[in-house]
Amino acid sequence: MVHENIDASSGARFFAVLATSAISGFLVYRIVKPQRSAPEISLASFPGHPEVVDFTLPDLGRREGWFFPGVRRGPTVVLCHGYESSRGELLTLVSDLQDHQYNVFVFDFAAHGANSGVSTLGYREADELRKALDVLAARGDLDPTRFGLWGYNLGAYAALREAEDDKRIRALILDSVYDDPQQMVRIGVEHNGLGAFPFMVRAAQRIFGYLNGVHRHDPPLSSKLAALSGVHTLFIQALDDPELAAVTRDMFLKAPEPRDQAIIPHGNFVGLSEQEKRDYENRVVSFFLLRLPVITARPLP
Repeated sequence: MVHENIDASSGARFFAVLATSAISGFLVYRIVKPQRSAPEISLASFPGHPEVVDFTLPDLGRREGWFFPGVRRGPTVVLCHGYESSRGELLTLVSDLQDHQYNVFVFDFAAHGANSGVSTLGYREADELRKALDVLAARGDLDPTRFGLWGYNLGAYAALREAEDDKRIRALILDSVYDDPQQMVRIGVEHNGLGAFPFMVRAAQRIFGYLNGVHRHDPPLSSKLAALSGVHTLFIQALDDPELAAVTRDMFLKAPEPRDQAIIPHGNFVGLSEQEKRDYENRVVSFFLLRLPVITARPLP
């Protein structure tokens, strides 16, 4: 009888481990292959005279970005969309910035928009952003030393990761940023309603870590925040996303000056009401006007 009980207990544990592994593996697949959003937009009819700018990354393939010209030899703001979003959903923010004479650039990360592949929740997305900045800096119609970045969750992580190593970044807006992609994995599991199951989060994080083994020793971004000294940074906390709001607040408290914070009732720019979206756009534009002012164009040599 004792042996039977032990065998039954061992079998139940084995089944629990097997089930947890299978479910967490499926969840990770869902997380790294998000539902893509790519609204059909004709640039030919879009105001602002946008231009298609291509760049290619090893192992990731071709990326297509949209460049909206502002004042010649002026600063450029690059907008980094959030998880399960796309460049096309940021065009009203693009227009507001371009109306104030900024050059503006938007593109889609891997596994978003029309792009295939998988998301690494910020690791390789920062490489995509760096390549975009390099291509833009090689142009002769903008200032290659003065960039601003805006990002939301996934885009905020990529923007911060890049800004910590890139002196061309002079101003930075981080909306609902996280410190480590593993935090986003936990949030993904919890949003699927399975965070309360024993070991589910840990199992998903282990699988995600295995898939991104080359980054297993990467430190959290907060360990390098001192590199932002002199970079004007605005941290935005959304009260309806308490998990990322708490992380964002912690990052703000650790960040060097000059820094600002804003607390807003609702996050996710794409899902805001019309009035909330206008207020948000005004906040973003005002920050860049103050911290990354447009300089009167100088003639090219």
